[in-house]
Amino acid sequence: MSITTIIILCMVGFAASFIDSIAGGGGILTVPALMAAGLPPHLTLGTNKFSATNASFTSTLTFINSKKIHFPLIKYMLPFSFLGAALGVTAVLQINEKYLNIIILILLIIVALNTLLSKNIGSTNNFQGVNTKIIVMGSIVGFTIGFYDGFFGPGTGSILLYAFIRFFEFDFTMGTANARILNFTSNITSLVLFAYHGRIVYSIGIPMAISMILGAFLGTKMAIKHGGKIIKPIFVSMSLAIVVKLIIDTI
Repeated sequence: MSITTIIILCMVGFAASFIDSIAGGGGILTVPALMAAGLPPHLTLGTNKFSATNASFTSTLTFINSKKIHFPLIKYMLPFSFLGAALGVTAVLQINEKYLNIIILILLIIVALNTLLSKNIGSTNNFQGVNTKIIVMGSIVGFTIGFYDGFFGPGTGSILLYAFIRFFEFDFTMGTANARILNFTSNITSLVLFAYHGRIVYSIGIPMAISMILGAFLGTKMAIKHGGKIIKPIFVSMSLAIVVKLIIDTI
C-alpha cells in the first residue's frame, strides 16, 4: 500500500475518532475507507478494531481524568460488557447478520428521532444513584450492547450514549463519558480475538492508531468543554448516517 494511501487513511481515522469520541459512529468512516484501500473484510475489521481501540482508550482516559465517569454504576456494567462482547465474537459466524441489520436499523431510527424530538433529553444530569433496579438494568445494557459490538459493531457508541441519557438520565457529557469506557471494554475484548487469529495489518493499523489517538483526544476535550450543545447534534447526525449506511448495506 502506498504512503499516500496510508496518509489518506490516517486523515480519515483522525476525523472518525474525533466524531466517535463525541457521539459514536466513527466506524462508518474507517471501515469503508480500509476496504476501499484494498483490504479484504476480515483484515479490515481487525485493523479497524486495533486503531479504534487505541482511540477509545485515549478518550476513556481523558474522561476519567475529567471525573465524568460514574464508577459506582460502571463497575457493575463492565463485566457484562466484556462477557457480551466475547459471546458476540463467538457467535458472529453462526447468525445471519442481515437480520441484525434490520433490528439495528429500526432501533437507530427510533433513537435519532426520539433524541431530536425530546428537547430536554440529556440537558441536565438527573441520575438518582445506584440501587438494585439500576444495577440490573445496567447489567442488561452492558451485556446486550457488548454482545452487539462483538458481533457486528456499527452504532455501538451511539446506542450506548442513548442508553445512558434515556435509561439512567445522565446529561450528554456524562452519558458520552460512561459510553466510552464500556465501548472500550467491548473493543479490547474483540481486539484480542482478532489479534489471536492474525487479522490485523499493523503496518496500516499503527499509523492510523496514532492519528486516531490525536483525534480522540481533541474530540473528548471538545465534548467536555461544550457538552450537549455539540454532542446532541453530532449524535443525531451520526445515528442517521449509520441508518443510511445500514439501508444501503441491506439493499
